[in-house]
Amino acid sequence: MMEAQPIYWTHYVATCLFALGLLGFLIRKNAITVLMCLELMLNAANLILVELSMRTGTPDGIIMVVFVITVAAAEVAVGLGIVLNLYRLKETVELDAFKSLQG
Repeated sequence: MMEAQPIYWTHYVATCLFALGLLGFLIRKNAITVLMCLELMLNAANLILVELSMRTGTPDGIIMVVFVITVAAAEVAVGLGIVLNLYRLKETVELDAFKSLQG
């Protein structure tokens, strides 16, 4: 019979961070806040990857975290560039204003 694996405090912290990010992503209307909530969800996934890597003693999770951080940095750069261009166009960063993007 298999033993149940213990749940560590990092799982609770990561779950709370991910839930908070998801809630903000779904509820908020500000584009910059939505990008920050997306980053919060990525950091929660990074926390789980690092914790699992430490528990198993392999560097696989930490290597994956480096790739996730790289992709997140690129996502922020592109996302903020898009938000700045949309702000110049509509003079607001509220997501409801971007539903129709006709010149």
